[in-house]
Amino acid sequence: MAQSIRSSRSSFSSTNGNEETPMHPSASFCNGDGYDSDGSNFATPIPATLSTAIPAELAGAIPLINKFQVEGFLKLMQKQIQSTGKRGFFSKKSVGPQVREKFTFEDMLCFQKDAIPTSLLKINSDLVSRATKLFQIILKYMGVDSSERVAPASLDERIELVGKLFKHTLKRAELRDEIFAQISKQTRNNPDRQYLIKGWELMYLCASSMPPSKDIGGYLSEYVHNVAYGSSTDSEVQILALNTLNALKRSVKAGPRHMIPGREEIEALLTGRKLTTIVFFLDETFEEITYDMATTVSDAVEELAGIIKLSAFPSFSLFECRKVVSGSKSSDPGNEEYIGLDDNKYIGDLLAEFKAAKDRSKGEILHCKLILKKKSYFGSQMKL
Repeated sequence: MAQSIRSSRSSFSSTNGNEETPMHPSASFCNGDGYDSDGSNFATPIPATLSTAIPAELAGAIPLINKFQVEGFLKLMQKQIQSTGKRGFFSKKSVGPQVREKFTFEDMLCFQKDAIPTSLLKINSDLVSRATKLFQIILKYMGVDSSERVAPASLDERIELVGKLFKHTLKRAELRDEIFAQISKQTRNNPDRQYLIKGWELMYLCASSMPPSKDIGGYLSEYVHNVAYGSSTDSEVQILALNTLNALKRSVKAGPRHMIPGREEIEALLTGRKLTTIVFFLDETFEEITYDMATTVSDAVEELAGIIKLSAFPSFSLFECRKVVSGSKSSDPGNEEYIGLDDNKYIGDLLAEFKAAKDRSKGEILHCKLILKKKSYFGSQMKL
């Protein structure tokens, strides 16, 4: 339940993660989506002229007007409305008749109960049909039906729907931007509290596993901030918006997840439950740490440092320890391999990779574990 979702731990320090991912090639000062090295600021494009005034909360979208396919979307939407004979299609708080000859950019970014005819953003034509299907998934997650209220999706159904969203968007930057644009649309001027909470819940889940591009991220972070600190914001929505804001800061810094978050991770974030895993030390002792969908190596090291009262933790890091055991023979202690891990690597990705490596091993057993030790300097290993 949304009430169970607790505030996320957030990493407010800002350093660039240069680890390569499918959509984020390594770069010295920015990643593949154009983020600054500190991940804290978004560039502001040159504003385009709008023919109509829009509300203050959409001011951040004005510079991005050319990234939205406003004319094409509204023309197709107009045809869709005329063909169905519906009135008051978009949810608007403005005073005046809802049936008009022309719709605006503001209408485009308002909650709607019906399917969208095309993508909100200008994306590759091959991805447009997929974008409209993603919107259908969002509607199902929120429990929205164009004709009547439907029963809210169960926890299992919501987990399955989130998994589908991640599968289609995680490694496609264009669709990541599109999904954030769609979800923010569905949380704006939403007249139904049940729908609204589910929309923000979904926003939090997406922000915890992948960032939007720099430009869309600028608009999105401003919009989420305004909701999170709005004086009239519903208390439950406010918690979700604050969690989303913190999650965005973390995912912007670390980039998208490499592996699609598993069912357990999605369920844990939805229910406010923390997952646990074991981190070993060189003397074979260990400590248990907590993690969620957005926890990185840096977060884990900081938590461990607090547990064992380690003040000089910046000089320590997590390593992947690999050890091969053949048959029933015990492994040779010297057969251990230590692989340094990037601070921005997600714990969830590491554990998924460990499981995949174990499943692939044949005729021998590959043991993978996390270990805390001092970082390597000048090619030599410094001991604890």
